[in-house]
Amino acid sequence: MTTHDTVDTVDTADVARPSDAAAPAGTSSGDGGPTPASLDWTTRLMSLDTTSRLTNLPVIELVAEELRGHGVEPVLIHDDSGQKANLLATFPAADGTTTGGVVLSGHTDVVPVDGQEWSSEPFVPQVRDGRLYGRGACDMKGFIGSVLTAVPALAAASLSEPVHLALSYDEEVGCVGAVSLVDEIVRRDLRPRACIVGEPTSMRVVTGHKSLTMLAVTFHGVAAHSSRTPFGVNAIEHAAQLVRFVRGVADEFRTDGPFDENHDVPFTTATVNQIHGGIAVNTVPVECSLTFEFRAVGGVDVDATVERFRTEIRRIEQEMQQENPDASVEVAIGAQAPGLDTDAAEEVIAYVASLGGIASEEKVAYGTEAGLFQRAGIPTVVCGPGDIAQAHAPDEFVELDQLRRCDDLVQRLLGSLSA
Repeated sequence: MTTHDTVDTVDTADVARPSDAAAPAGTSSGDGGPTPASLDWTTRLMSLDTTSRLTNLPVIELVAEELRGHGVEPVLIHDDSGQKANLLATFPAADGTTTGGVVLSGHTDVVPVDGQEWSSEPFVPQVRDGRLYGRGACDMKGFIGSVLTAVPALAAASLSEPVHLALSYDEEVGCVGAVSLVDEIVRRDLRPRACIVGEPTSMRVVTGHKSLTMLAVTFHGVAAHSSRTPFGVNAIEHAAQLVRFVRGVADEFRTDGPFDENHDVPFTTATVNQIHGGIAVNTVPVECSLTFEFRAVGGVDVDATVERFRTEIRRIEQEMQQENPDASVEVAIGAQAPGLDTDAAEEVIAYVASLGGIASEEKVAYGTEAGLFQRAGIPTVVCGPGDIAQAHAPDEFVELDQLRRCDDLVQRLLGSLSA
């Protein structure tokens, strides 16, 4: 790895001490502006490796300790393994009310760094030339850091309505954790009037994104020596038919729509992103597995599209069984997350814009947990620091100015809710 000339390595030795003060607001940060108030909390979070395949409990426990230190007892919703958890915490209104109010939502997991070339250690945050570098800087520990920086003020404030903090696990593998998190909000009858999901939008107020559906398919053929191919069923060859079919559906959506010009990619996309099969060059492969996804604009019937793929898979299976009745195909929904389409008349849009979010008609192609909140009847927008172009990439970064803007938004929210 190479390093840059202008480097300020953030001291992360004390990341587990949530009582430490944030960096002084007047300190220079390399871009001519003051150090973001949230830099301290953001770097602590980034220093904890919460790649989706690992536990997120170090972050959850760190946040829970901070909340308890300010008199707020969080609710933890664990997965079946007990190694991952969502966190839900409510700062009640001055009169004790816990219903209504605003949700501040973020996910705690990050994507892997495997195979990426970084200029610095991914989990050792560094400030260089007005940017904070490291995995999670943009997606999305910067937003969570801004919220946690405001915890002492939130806990001390005389609020006119409650503020709810909602942190999830496994967003990056299909919005898995947020399902039980949103269910808990509904079960507790909290009925928030607004939700801000702090994914990176460069602080634009985003009101829509596509839905996500991932399908996992495994082709079970019949093994044979490659010199005796008529006695086997080649799982890879039959899987290739589905690969071609998925590409054909994608081409059809690209050509025929439906279209939504508010998206940067204004049509539904479909793509095969993983495939595994075969054990040797001289063996007819007995198994081939693949995973594909489609991301649908609002005008697409998701269930009908899933059934279209299932129909083609059944056709391929029948073809395989004509070669040998022992062949089969398994298909399952790997993950599914609803799209977001917040009506332009919803109060949450103007409200977040009044706090400093940038009004926009843009919709984003990537998925978020916002659709789950909306499906539960909570008016929701996506608004957070950083550009999605930096998310998931090597040398992921967030501009320090973006963190300052997010800090300001959270402070204005606090001010707007102070009785």
